Amino acid sequence: MNENTVYDAIVVGTGISGGWAAKELCENGLKTLVLDRGPMVKHVEDYKTMHDDPWDYKFKGELTLEEKKKYPVQSRLGWAPRDDVKHFFVNDLEHPYQETKRFDWIRGYHVGGRSLTWGRQSYRWSDIDFEANKKEGIGVDWPVRYKDIAPWYDKVESYIGVSGEKLGLKQLPDGQFQPPMELNCAEKELQASMKNDFDDGRLLTIGRVAHITENTSDIEGRGPCQYRNRCWRGCPFGGYFSSNSSTLPAAERTGNMTIRANSIVHEVIYDASTKRATGVKVIDAVTHEKFEFKGKIVFLCASAMASVGILLQSKSKSFPNGMGNNHDQLGRNLMDHHYKVGATAKIDGHLDKYYKGRRPNGFYIPRFVNLDDTTQRNSFLRGFGYQGGASRGNWKEMVAEMGYGKSLKESILKPGGWEIGMSGFGEMLPHPDNRVTLSTDKKDSWDLPQLNFDAEFKSNELNMREAIKEEAVAIFKAAGFKEITTFDESTGPGLGIHEMGGARMGANPKTSVVNRNNQLHDVPNVYVTDGAFMTSASCVNPSLTYMAFTARAANHASKQFHQHKFS
Repeated sequence: MNENTVYDAIVVGTGISGGWAAKELCENGLKTLVLDRGPMVKHVEDYKTMHDDPWDYKFKGELTLEEKKKYPVQSRLGWAPRDDVKHFFVNDLEHPYQETKRFDWIRGYHVGGRSLTWGRQSYRWSDIDFEANKKEGIGVDWPVRYKDIAPWYDKVESYIGVSGEKLGLKQLPDGQFQPPMELNCAEKELQASMKNDFDDGRLLTIGRVAHITENTSDIEGRGPCQYRNRCWRGCPFGGYFSSNSSTLPAAERTGNMTIRANSIVHEVIYDASTKRATGVKVIDAVTHEKFEFKGKIVFLCASAMASVGILLQSKSKSFPNGMGNNHDQLGRNLMDHHYKVGATAKIDGHLDKYYKGRRPNGFYIPRFVNLDDTTQRNSFLRGFGYQGGASRGNWKEMVAEMGYGKSLKESILKPGGWEIGMSGFGEMLPHPDNRVTLSTDKKDSWDLPQLNFDAEFKSNELNMREAIKEEAVAIFKAAGFKEITTFDESTGPGLGIHEMGGARMGANPKTSVVNRNNQLHDVPNVYVTDGAFMTSASCVNPSLTYMAFTARAANHASKQFHQHKFS
């Protein structure tokens, strides 16, 4: 690599958004440098645990107590990191941050980022989401509407492969779907109950998930899901969408991509005379060498909080408080989704039935509250949906005291009864005092300021959590399920791994950071297309929306480039 090369574009980050930015820019003919702060992960070749079985691990995948000390934050998830996937989660001791208030920052530093470990749930926004801020006087209005993003949802879904069922719901627009995965018998029982026992429009469907479910020649280099449910280790079949299996190879095929791993971008360089960014400053994660790479366009896709951190560190005479931060909007209005709140139950019957394979997906109950006068709730604004699943087997029946010798062996071979559970994913409102700043006294191993989080759930979120539990119980009771138990685990923003905000989109430069095309208001050749640009959160998983906006922004940038707007 040559620091004197002037690239047409620089993309920072290789996850959900970065992969799409790289693909669209390269396919539009731009010579593009792609940077990631972590090591290279090559599709298939570097999925080192992709074929492992439980018995390949000494402690059935659990980390030793000594290993767990490396992951005090990542372990707040409860289900990760484990021995088979710890290499896709950061070592918290090596990558610390500050918490004025608790913020669970779950990260993966490597090429592909969290596109290798994401939940793959893929849902469109509707105008109910895009218009909510304006109608309720919350935050600022989105400068776009569903019609602006719908064609890009079409493009993204067709390319990544999303399986799902069309429903015709105003709050959850249908998309370009591959055949849906199948609900099991217990889930179908709940589906039928909800249809018969409620008159407010609530329903259950299979999750809309970024997995190929049919043999197709339209999606290059990937095959259908094999129902192994080992997705977070990296899929050698390319059954689910990741940057590594899909968008980065597409960018590479153009011959226009140069990719550099172990490259920590910490500043966007600004030229006050042209009012344009001219490149980025980089520290090599391994050698600590410092570089400057030049580019005519910069895409920040490092993940929401990391991109905000880069902008906060990009200080100059023109931007003494960080690039695009002359109105003190950068780092504010952090959001996430609710997580780890819901209910479980046991289901009688169906003991003559089981299921085949390990379906890497669950059911979904779309939002059914605060949609109109008949579904109005007075204790909170916005809404929530549920993700869940039913299965057979109960580990509690396998405790040593329950059986010995022959009886224990026989019980292990017999599936237990049916159990079901679901967790609510609810919307968090934007508040300006929920924010992230640069630490004034703590630095990391590369002498860069750590991020300091000061964010919390407010009364609207706390009231919504209560409703999530209450409605879950009502749904299970109506179905006749037994031993219904609610759960509401200690949590704060971040644990849903849907962190958003910090550089929100808006029409007014005084109250927002980027415009309707994801450009910084004050530096139009810098685009922010990861979760940082989100103006509100909706209640659905956000990655599909990041991809749609990124594809849209990259095509806008390409047109601007070819019209010599950034020369």
